Amino acid sequence: MSPSLADGPACPVPGSSHRTVQMAHGGGGRMTLDLIERLFVPAFGDSALAELGDGAVLDLDGTRLAFTTDSYVVKPVFFPGGSIGTLAAHGTVNDLSMCGARPVALSVGMILEEGFPLADLERVVDDLRAAAAQSGVRVVTGDTKVVDRGRGDGIYLNTAGIGVLLTDDPPRPARMRPGDAVILSGDIGRHGTAIMAAREGLEFESDLVSDCASLAAPVQALFAAGVEVHSLRDLTRGGLATALIEMARQAGVGIRLRQRDIPLDDAVRGVCEILGLDPAYVANEGRMVVIVPEAACEQALDILRAHEVT
Repeated sequence: MSPSLADGPACPVPGSSHRTVQMAHGGGGRMTLDLIERLFVPAFGDSALAELGDGAVLDLDGTRLAFTTDSYVVKPVFFPGGSIGTLAAHGTVNDLSMCGARPVALSVGMILEEGFPLADLERVVDDLRAAAAQSGVRVVTGDTKVVDRGRGDGIYLNTAGIGVLLTDDPPRPARMRPGDAVILSGDIGRHGTAIMAAREGLEFESDLVSDCASLAAPVQALFAAGVEVHSLRDLTRGGLATALIEMARQAGVGIRLRQRDIPLDDAVRGVCEILGLDPAYVANEGRMVVIVPEAACEQALDILRAHEVT
């Protein structure tokens, strides 16, 4: 399976044939990339934004920090393996980790729809607290807004996070070189298919549970062991294929995958067959690719196996 840039029709902005925002603009594929590159990057003009990474690396009076933000709109709010609260904490922690940073603190913004059950809100908050604590991260500030009944979808979350860099040369696609090894941290597609199965009421003999998890511990272990990590990317919107397409495009290299080497749960395969989806493009929330020199591959694999995320 070889990723290519032909993952959907381009939608130039400005000058697009579309005059309104489309759902595909938020899907993590080509239309999302066009929106960012043709509208947001020129508008804000920051070199960190133009790198299109999981977060920005900032130098503040000699202290090197990673900074990221993300918004979460998931339905159902509670799904097998977590909730929107679990997703928000792990997602932001993982984005900081992909910058080569140790996550330190999060902010949380909550947009609540009038009528959302307080018992459900308590569950979401508890899930978020527990997920943050698992990575040793504090929730230090936040905001709450309430919208009229019928003008939201129950609850939306926005989180931002800061972390301290673990290395003087953080991972980024520009460091990728021909001959590097591409390491996948686990099976793919479980988060996206768990959400879709819950929405569609699909049932399987085996439990289909989201892979939502923190990647902070394995990433920190890689750097603590001195592994030369060239690039990292968590496989969220758009899945494995979209992540690698973006990385290859930024690095100016090609990436070759062997389909037989990509682990896939039987239930994930079943959902994808039913819904006509390619699992390589399905979202994950606890999986990453690690790009290292070929000589460092076995050491990196040993470390990842010791910190296996299920």
